[in-house]
Amino acid sequence: MKIDAITDGIVIDHIKAGHSMELYYDLGLDTLDCSVAIIKNVPSSKMGKKDIIKVNAALDIDLHILGYLDPDITVNIIRGGERVEKFHPELPEEIVNVIHCKNPRCITSVEPGIQHIFKLTDREKRIYRCAYCESKAKSKDR
Repeated sequence: MKIDAITDGIVIDHIKAGHSMELYYDLGLDTLDCSVAIIKNVPSSKMGKKDIIKVNAALDIDLHILGYLDPDITVNIIRGGERVEKFHPELPEEIVNVIHCKNPRCITSVEPGIQHIFKLTDREKRIYRCAYCESKAKSKDR
């Protein structure tokens, strides 16, 4: 298998095996007009098996949302063919339009077009609550 090196873009590494497609859609990578490589079930000494996503384009998205989607991942920023930054995303203070409120009486359930905003209320337990009705978000454990 041959996957070309990235010139400018990101590499999302240490994704739990089998979950790369969920991240692909959660991040909206399916709408990009660039090369995206999804490598599944890569042998890993740390995890046993892992998935990797390579995006050959500079993205204008909040990569810290990955801290919510999968807390164990590593993000590598590539520029000019070299890794210029490596980090583990932290939980964001606010999540917009990633989680949807399940409360049928919440304004987001009855008014179309309102953004689904969730605020981090307990960092240790990874709890987010709806900004409108304070309903607890379902956990995104993968």
